[in-house]
Amino acid sequence: MGSIYGRLFRISTFGESHGGGVGVVVEGCPPRLPLDVSEIQRDLDRRRPGQSVLTTPRNEADRAEILSGVFEGRTLGTPIGIVVRNKDARPSAYEDMKDVYRPSHADFTTEAKYGIRNWQGGGRASARETIGRVAAGAIARKLLREVAGIEVLAWVRRVQAIDAKVDPETVTLAEIDANEVRCPDADAAARMYELIDGMRRRGDSVGGVVECVARGVPAGLGDPVFDKLEAELAKGLMSLPAAKGFEVGSGFGGTEMTGSEHNDPFVTDAEGRTRTTSNRSGGIQGGISNGEPITLRVAFKPTATVRIAQQTVNSRGEAVQLEAGGRHDPCVLPRAVPMVEAMVCLCLADHWLRQRAVDVIPAGGG
Repeated sequence: MGSIYGRLFRISTFGESHGGGVGVVVEGCPPRLPLDVSEIQRDLDRRRPGQSVLTTPRNEADRAEILSGVFEGRTLGTPIGIVVRNKDARPSAYEDMKDVYRPSHADFTTEAKYGIRNWQGGGRASARETIGRVAAGAIARKLLREVAGIEVLAWVRRVQAIDAKVDPETVTLAEIDANEVRCPDADAAARMYELIDGMRRRGDSVGGVVECVARGVPAGLGDPVFDKLEAELAKGLMSLPAAKGFEVGSGFGGTEMTGSEHNDPFVTDAEGRTRTTSNRSGGIQGGISNGEPITLRVAFKPTATVRIAQQTVNSRGEAVQLEAGGRHDPCVLPRAVPMVEAMVCLCLADHWLRQRAVDVIPAGGG
């Protein structure tokens, strides 16, 4: 069950990084939603490897094939099957590491759990698994945008100690995709580029933070207790490869404030809507969306596989020196941007559908 996410809008991903291909089955997408494979491909192109010198040089076009669930350009309401074939897999690059546990990778833990692992790349722990998420997220994005009026955007907020200045209320996709780092702050992006490229040249890696905003989210999504909206978002986003931290709104910074400083006062705007004058809650209060933009951040650790020699052990418990081969990103952040967007879209699409079930009987009972 570890490869399934969502309740009503539900996905199941499959495939390994150096197997025949990867993909996803999407269940719960409403029928008659206009959908073209090019809309899925747009998001996959932002995720794919080989985009620039800042990403892994693996050369994959990542062309999506819709196998089921779409007919004459519209969804059928039945399961949507999507596959992407692996074209540039090089499992032989991992031959020397098949008995070695790479530091901070999933080699040891996967073997401890299953007693077997696919040593050709990262298997299911590889970021290549996220192709299925991004493809499904593109469908969720289409549903949210065209039916619910919700827009989801993410960008690189920080690389190591270089922090960008970005306004979540106004940032645009054009600004985000204006550079290879996917940071809309041009000055910060230039410094981030130099840092990441320097790590690439040294054979090392670096981490940072991706920030995301969901605009146009109506009040009422989410549930109290275990299905709080931020808890559901955290589960999806923390399941991404290399994700190590999550926060909504003020996040950990809110711990330095008093209650009176942190509270978001309510007002009635000119159109008679209840709004807040600030958004330190990040658009979620009591586990339920309040109608303000949802703002969140995800911290990603440096890529685990590096070319610098490291001490580790093999499957026989013998100490070895590892200088890892293969092709890897010196920083996951630029390619993590569409992954974060996808998981936010999947979560919000699921809760939007769940809320429609609650709204069957209008308020007031008639």
